[in-house]
Amino acid sequence: MHVLEAWELYRFFHIGDDETAALRGVNLHVGLGEIVAVVGPSGSGKSTLLSCITGLDEPDGGHVAVAGVRLTRRSETVRARMRAAHFGILLQSGNLFPHLTVEQNIRLQMLMAEKSDQNRIILLLDSVGLAHRASALPIELSGGETARAGLAVALAADPPILVADEPTAEVDRDTESRLVRQFEARREAGLATLVATHSMALAGRADRILSLKDGRIENG
Repeated sequence: MHVLEAWELYRFFHIGDDETAALRGVNLHVGLGEIVAVVGPSGSGKSTLLSCITGLDEPDGGHVAVAGVRLTRRSETVRARMRAAHFGILLQSGNLFPHLTVEQNIRLQMLMAEKSDQNRIILLLDSVGLAHRASALPIELSGGETARAGLAVALAADPPILVADEPTAEVDRDTESRLVRQFEARREAGLATLVATHSMALAGRADRILSLKDGRIENG
């Protein structure tokens, strides 16, 4: 079953009279219990694709469906509600509210999804190796700790679909291994993961690899 589908996605950006085609007719699908990796050089459109997939940005053409329900060209209120219900999103930065502790960031994400489970917070913190940093503010975290805390927030509501943008960029090998184990645990639980990455170690654990170049999928 495809829990996430995108058809013929186009996205154009304009600066003055210049037009840049960030996405050029991209199609993709992700099934339950599947890890799909999107690889490609910087500027190939990976981040734009993930923004359109999650409804953080609207494509100029094509559409996205989540669990069979159209996400594209809905009101922001509807898109936000669908994101909360279906997605965990791990961006390259900005995953944590700076004035909240790690634990509070996780709890807030649960509340936004209308879920609250203190035991799950404890388990999440332990699974990403941050049980001892639960009361730390984001500014007090190292780069690897920040990445792991962001993942814990993205996983807080146990989302059917995790979308991660370069989750292992600029982290050490131990942190990368922890993140990969989380993705593999989701696969074993029958959940879906879509990840954009430069890491061949991470892409090598995926069920499928899609190569994006100049806004087009070259395979898949």
